[in-house]
Amino acid sequence: MAQSQQTIACAPIVEPRKKNTGGLIPWRESLAKQLILDRLSETVEVADLARACALSRSHFSRAFKCSTGLSPQDWIRQQRLARAKQLIQSTDMTLTQISLECGFCDQAHFCHIFTRSEGINPFAWRCRMVRSLTNLKPGSMPVCQG
Repeated sequence: MAQSQQTIACAPIVEPRKKNTGGLIPWRESLAKQLILDRLSETVEVADLARACALSRSHFSRAFKCSTGLSPQDWIRQQRLARAKQLIQSTDMTLTQISLECGFCDQAHFCHIFTRSEGINPFAWRCRMVRSLTNLKPGSMPVCQG
């Protein structure tokens, strides 16, 4: 009896795999993400995304979060920040131009959201990126502009 209890105690516990239910079906998730990316520089309303997916706003929001792990607004914000980082690194656009291109209402809002996300303001982040790139290119001078 003691041996059978010991065997049971050593057996790995296998939990049944839960089916991921409640998320968007793939075509709806792709559609919503593509609409967001296509309109990143504009105001993106969750109600418009829900309507495009033929769902109520609340059902769409719950399903989107279930599928992506983020609310629609958080996913939009994440995409805007990713686009801003790409523009900061690859263009000489001002931070004001970048903020508007990425759908932020103004540079102050962009700087606030960027700093909250990255722990550093976008100007300092740009300077850090330029310095890291110039370390790869001998003789280059970093030029940091807002």
